[in-house]
Amino acid sequence: MKRRKFLQSSLTAGLATTIIPVIGVDNNATEPEIYEWREYEIRFGSDQQQLDNYFKSALIPALNKYGVKAVGVFKELVPSEPAKFYLLTPYSSLDNYLSVNTKVKMDADYIENSATYNSIPEDKALYDRFKSSLMIAFEGWPKITIPSDKSRIFELRTYEGYSEDAVKRKIKMFHDGEFPIFKRAKLNPVFCGEVIAGDRLPRLTYLITCKNMEERNKGWVDFIADPEWKKLVSDPQYANTISKINNTFLIPTTYSQV
Repeated sequence: MKRRKFLQSSLTAGLATTIIPVIGVDNNATEPEIYEWREYEIRFGSDQQQLDNYFKSALIPALNKYGVKAVGVFKELVPSEPAKFYLLTPYSSLDNYLSVNTKVKMDADYIENSATYNSIPEDKALYDRFKSSLMIAFEGWPKITIPSDKSRIFELRTYEGYSEDAVKRKIKMFHDGEFPIFKRAKLNPVFCGEVIAGDRLPRLTYLITCKNMEERNKGWVDFIADPEWKKLVSDPQYANTISKINNTFLIPTTYSQV
């Protein structure tokens, strides 16, 4: 318990300097969610189905059991070599993140259902390591939005800034007008998060979804041409907010809840 309180207070203290107040937002509004995003790099020649089985039969049911209802599992639209899996887990708060993970690890059903996965020998390892990052949702987009149609693609976008202030200003840009532009362009946000723990900091990450690549390509053309975007991007306060952009195109697995 002491360790949990220490971790929560440490992370919360760090957030105090980065969360951006949004003009006109009710103080009683929904608390921003916490997201864990994992990237698994699969070993060449390994049995990917075993990782699928672990997610589908052990991890996701256990997370659902303790109230985490929208767990996303994705693969690349165009598979790379080595292949990659992506796992998105939303939590209602930092305390929820800590408590759920503690409960899952001690859950009898989870232990039983993950026995095969945990007994994989070293010479048949599924991956070398996985990367993990922790994010807090933007106040202007505090909850994950689940698309109703699973026949779609997702685009994961990461913006790295040269300083913490640069990322802070970029997040403000979202709140000052980018969200309506995304909607008009049919680049539908799923989540938007400031990365508070992970690699390549400071940065922010967000996930958008479209029906297909044609809609995505048209959407970005419309986004850039939008008069409100042109007004925003010409504002000096948003100059030099992004030093590097990374994007990855994803598709959901058949059992993904996102």
